[in-house]
Amino acid sequence: MTGRRKYTYYPGCSSQGSAAHLDKSVRAIAPVLDIELEELNDWNCCGASVGHVGGGYLPNAALTGRNLASAEAQGSEDILTPCAACYLNTHGTNEKIKADVRLRGKVNEALGAADMKYESDLQVRHACEMLVNDVGIDKIKEKVSNPLEGVKVAGYVGCQTVRPFAATAAGGDYDTFEDPDFLDDFVSACGAEAVPFERKTSCCGGSVSVMSPEKTLHLIKEILEEAKNSGADVIATPCPLCQTNVEMYQDRINQEFGTDFQIPVVFYSQLMALAFGLGADAAAIDQNIIKSEKLAAKAKA
Repeated sequence: MTGRRKYTYYPGCSSQGSAAHLDKSVRAIAPVLDIELEELNDWNCCGASVGHVGGGYLPNAALTGRNLASAEAQGSEDILTPCAACYLNTHGTNEKIKADVRLRGKVNEALGAADMKYESDLQVRHACEMLVNDVGIDKIKEKVSNPLEGVKVAGYVGCQTVRPFAATAAGGDYDTFEDPDFLDDFVSACGAEAVPFERKTSCCGGSVSVMSPEKTLHLIKEILEEAKNSGADVIATPCPLCQTNVEMYQDRINQEFGTDFQIPVVFYSQLMALAFGLGADAAAIDQNIIKSEKLAAKAKA
């Protein structure tokens, strides 16, 4: 990438709570990489998970349509989101609206109640795809002033970030569904060691883990077991729900299965913030429930 590039930034609901450390660290690394993020005005929830349960397709599409209309009012920049669920909902609905005149008409009829309309053909991008295609791994490596040497990282992509759009032209065509490499590339660019991790796209249970964890703890346990057996010091992920589930349920898994997991689960952007020398506050490592002594030491380097 040459020069500064601007995006309309859609942080999503998790940025206000469970994934505030993703949002903070993404905003911190952006200027270092010559990225300008202009937050989407008056954004709303994309309807992920709960929206599909009781809302119906059109109301859910109208939620995304409102965000798209607001983005159109701000300019023609691509919409960028760091959240896997926000990306799936917003990108998927946007592509359907662009391809289906009838659906666009119905969404705009709903938006008309608020004197809004979506007429453009904006692009919705995932932050990781943007880092791969617009910034590039070489530039990320260039900006590293505090390499994370000696830190072993299990790159846990999760099941949503690369499905179903990663290997499509509309999704930036930036990696494969089954065995994506981008997260390991981020880890290596930061100077850390990416350990082999076959469950990199396994499901953690998603929103089911939040509502009925007893049905999904075994899934999280398998992810943690492989990370531990691989010698990982930390697990890194791009997905807010993956980060929450894999970190939050370790104590309960230990109680139910007799294990002793205490593996820090961080966002890739926190690793980048530390590797760029931005410090603990910018990386928001105080917001992780399970602390990493190795990353804390790097923050002070």
